[in-house]
Amino acid sequence: MSLTPSIGDTCGPHFYAEMGELISNSGDEHFAATMLQLVGKWVPIHLVDLSEWTLDELRDRVLDIKLLGSAGVKKDLSVPQTLHALNDHPLLQQMLHMQDPLLIQMNAKANSAHPRGTSHQCNLVSRQGNRRCVISFYRPPTQQGFSLAELSFLKCLSDTLLPLMERHAQSLRQAPHAETEPAHTLLEQSQLQREFYKRLSLSDITLSAREQEVCLGLLTGGTVPQIAEKLSVKNSSIETYLKRAAAKLGVSGRHGLAKWMVGA
Repeated sequence: MSLTPSIGDTCGPHFYAEMGELISNSGDEHFAATMLQLVGKWVPIHLVDLSEWTLDELRDRVLDIKLLGSAGVKKDLSVPQTLHALNDHPLLQQMLHMQDPLLIQMNAKANSAHPRGTSHQCNLVSRQGNRRCVISFYRPPTQQGFSLAELSFLKCLSDTLLPLMERHAQSLRQAPHAETEPAHTLLEQSQLQREFYKRLSLSDITLSAREQEVCLGLLTGGTVPQIAEKLSVKNSSIETYLKRAAAKLGVSGRHGLAKWMVGA
């Protein structure tokens, strides 16, 4: 598989349509499956686990691990480990005192004592206080491990996936409170639109109606000609609206817009 480190150079409208769907599924039970579908089209993987670790950094140990989602082939899985066993987990030492996001690659080990250890894996990790959000991609031991090109691609993609994973974790923590929102407001707009308007409000940014329509069109996978036809304007006008919106948001291009949406 031929990959480049910059997803902005390789991904077209379909990628951003799926990224928009992933954003929409943040906090939802389908989040892991949507991520597997998105990443699996670029890098062969058979399973993804999403987890949140709570660590005692003073004592170098695990306090809790919550599985926030899982999707893919799940046959021949090991039983859950006890916290005592997890204190010897190969990821722990690298995660304890990290500051910046990490990519941790581990090759399959035939006699691994840890769940999923018999598969090749690539783990993307971010830190929030004593919590670690972990996205784990797995590949069967019968296949080759992750190549340098694939790892580089996943590292680039992590700039968008990890902030979105953090939002997913936060949404699940706050889930009981979400039920108090009136039902009619949930039906008025798509999830993606609600997230977009929420981000604008939090950032105290004002876009024109046309600029908003162009941004939402791009985030849902629309091409410039398609959006131009829908709005009955020229392609050059769409480019102008995008440039104006990007300048206000402090981003560059469609990929920058997608990263802004997830707070990256």
